[in-house]
Amino acid sequence: MKQTIKKLMHILGAYRALLFCSIFLAALSVVVQLYVPILFGRAIDGIISQGNVNFSIVQKYLSKILILVLISGLATWIMNMINNRMTYRVVRDIRSQAIRRLQTLPISYLDAHSSGDIVSRVIADVDQLSDGLLLGFTQLFTGVMTIIMTLIFMFSQSFHITIFVVLLTPVSFLIAKFIASRSYNMFQKQATVRGEETALIEEMIGNAKVVKAFAYEEKAADHFREINTRLQDCSQTALFYSSLTNPSTRFVNSVIYAGVTLLGGYAILAGSLSVGGLSALLNYANQYMKPFNDISSVVTELQNAFACASRIFALIEEPEEIDPIRIREIYGEDEFGGDAEASGDAGLTSRAEAEVRGEVDIEHVSFRYVPETPLIEDFNLHAHPGMRIAIVGPTGCGKTTMINLLMRFYEANSGDIRIDGESIYSMDRHTLRSKFGMVLQDTWLMHGTVRENIAIGAPNATDEEIIHAAKEAHSYEFIKRLPHGLDTMLTEDSLSQGQKQLLCITRVMLTLPPMLILDEATSNIDTRTEVLIQSAFDKLMKNRTSFIVAHRLSTIRNADVILVMKDGHIIEQGNHETLMKQGGFYEKLYNSQFAKAQE
Repeated sequence: MKQTIKKLMHILGAYRALLFCSIFLAALSVVVQLYVPILFGRAIDGIISQGNVNFSIVQKYLSKILILVLISGLATWIMNMINNRMTYRVVRDIRSQAIRRLQTLPISYLDAHSSGDIVSRVIADVDQLSDGLLLGFTQLFTGVMTIIMTLIFMFSQSFHITIFVVLLTPVSFLIAKFIASRSYNMFQKQATVRGEETALIEEMIGNAKVVKAFAYEEKAADHFREINTRLQDCSQTALFYSSLTNPSTRFVNSVIYAGVTLLGGYAILAGSLSVGGLSALLNYANQYMKPFNDISSVVTELQNAFACASRIFALIEEPEEIDPIRIREIYGEDEFGGDAEASGDAGLTSRAEAEVRGEVDIEHVSFRYVPETPLIEDFNLHAHPGMRIAIVGPTGCGKTTMINLLMRFYEANSGDIRIDGESIYSMDRHTLRSKFGMVLQDTWLMHGTVRENIAIGAPNATDEEIIHAAKEAHSYEFIKRLPHGLDTMLTEDSLSQGQKQLLCITRVMLTLPPMLILDEATSNIDTRTEVLIQSAFDKLMKNRTSFIVAHRLSTIRNADVILVMKDGHIIEQGNHETLMKQGGFYEKLYNSQFAKAQE
């Protein structure tokens, strides 16, 4: 928890001016409020006996009290405004850092964490943090100031009674600390389970059709019930422990109040304290104890807030994938300061665009997702510029993994990959990926217009260029039929899976990249449209080095080289005719798909 608080204070450093103003106003408000009981005591002392009241003194002090109350109210109002602004700026900064880090995290992290848990950290956990910070700023500053200033005013009234109060104060602290240390772990567990629950809800909603098709509703409900029960247990335990803080400290404070009353009564009888003085001391004793009650109430929120903050900081501190040079280009030095070489990846190549010939060499590459499970071992390939390389093989043989290594979504455990003689590990990733156009089996469209979705890779493209690319990709026919054409806003269910894939193909047609990667690029498209797309791809792949991953072997018959993979190794290599004559594994794959059609 200490490390989490340090990180929060580091972010707060950017708003130290607002922080100091808040502390000053809290001190001003407290001093003014604490001076009021003294004035009340003096007014009470002006009421000497029945029929003997000094009205001029009483009126003078009551007028001062009214002015001080107005000053205190105004200071508190301004302080609350500052605290609100400071809190939500801190939350804005944390969310911005989280989103930026998500954009720079390696694919391996995103694969290993559910999207629901990540969303929970960025949304729900940061909301909990903002609630805790707001309460902390509003009540913690005022509470601490009240405790300090009350002691000063109490010492001015009675030294012995104040010492009695101070000696009993640590009891409240010890009780609060004992309970808080136990509730923090439970709040941390609560935040983790809440992220797990969010992930399940997102999965069930996002895949509702699959859930219904396989009659998984009851099992999903049972799974949710189990997680929800754990969340209930964590929440109840955390709240039980934290709820003990307030009544425990109130009990100690009641003992202090009773002690002040008793000692003050003896002091009045001894003539060392006036009735007005005792009134002021009792008021101070009450105000001195109130911050402890308020702070103990805030402890629950703060424990929850710090637990959530630790989760969001764990995300923010994950090592990024994008090289330091690229980070500075995107976000600037202010966000990610420091020396580029000290940050790692020194000596990266410049992003200046150079002519890409498309010669690819893969030398002795090995890779494992899990250290003890080999996947790709000693992979070698030489691709001439403009060559079409098809990669085929059974599921799980390493076809898509090779694409992931080529694009540096994952890093090879050993070996080297070179493009035009330059190692991809000496390039920053953005430069490397800008050399490729990529169409995947899994489609992704952002919430925006058709135009914005097509022009992701070429934001300055004109409508004429976009329409030309759409025609080449055979997506223009359905785009014309949309309510507002290119200006139609897209949602999750606006288009069919095939239409989504056509838009993804249109993106690549628009950017005209030097090299291509097609990973099951036509898997969701009907046969007639696939023939048209294939002709468009043929034009696009002309003089471009292209890597084609396909299960439908009819789509790769015209490839210059077909790599047949099995268990992470290339077991056969050649064009379609050569491989069919060999009568090996490729022939079996091909015939298994087309035997019935040939009959």
